[in-house]
Formats: sequence, C-alpha cells, structure tokens
Amino acid sequence: MTQSQKRVLIGAALGLALTAGAAHAGGAIAKTYAFDGAFEDAAFGVESAIVDKGLVIDYVSHTGDMLNRTGKDVGSTKPLFEKADIYLFCSAVLSRKVMEADPANIAYCPYKVFVTKREGKVEIGHPVYPAGPMKEVEALLADIANQAIKD
Repeated sequence: MTQSQKRVLIGAALGLALTAGAAHAGGAIAKTYAFDGAFEDAAFGVESAIVDKGLVIDYVSHTGDMLNRTGKDVGSTKPLFEKADIYLFCSAVLSRKVMEADPANIAYCPYKVFVTKREGKVEIGHPVYPAGPMKEVEALLADIANQAIKD
C-alpha cells in the first residue's frame, strides 16, 4: 500500500469516526437522494458535477467492492451494497474559509459525496455537518448531489 493510499484510508477512518460521533449526538449522519437510473449514470453525474464546479476529485473509494471482497474474511455473509463509491475532493476556497473560522474543521476534509446501489435502488448522498461554517460545505455537497440527479 502506498503512502497516499494509507493517508486516504486514515482520512476515511477519521471521517467515519466523526460521522459516528454525530450519530451519537442524535443528529442525522447523512443526507441521501434517490436516483432514478443506473449506478453508473449516478456516478458519472457526481463526477461531472464535481468537475463542473472547478474541483478536482482526489480519490474514488470503491467501498462497495472492498466490503464485498472482504466479507468472508471478517466472518460476515451479509451483503451491504451491490455497489458503493465515495468521491473525495476539496475546495480551496471553502476549506480556507471554514478552517479560518475553526482550524479543527480540518477533520472534515476532504469532502465527500457517495453513490450507492442497495436492493436495486440507487442513491446519492453526503455527510450532514454540524451547525456553523460547515453548513456552507454541506450546501455545496447538496448542490453537487442535486446537479448529478438532474443531469
């Protein structure tokens, strides 16, 4: 595993830990949107919406593939997703703004939008962030998700 891949995994683990913390605080951890179409079309829509905003996708985590591949290794036979990808990216403008407000907001970077297919249904989603400056990032993620649905 390369250093870059290790950093992505550590970042993803940190993001999951923060998301789990939000769940324990009683709030929703993610907002999802139904997509009427194929997983591949939703994924293409998300990629296009991110790039159309002038942002660069740093990494695509093929989480569904990993979970399907490793299920037996961890003693599970329960299928979670038919497919699931997470698109990781950042915005220099928003990142600077939210981290100037509170440097601890680095914990939320990189930002992510996910596409899942479960029980034949495709969804696009993103994390729900706490009140304050991170709501502007959440609005960007919602805009990307909604743009992907429209395309």
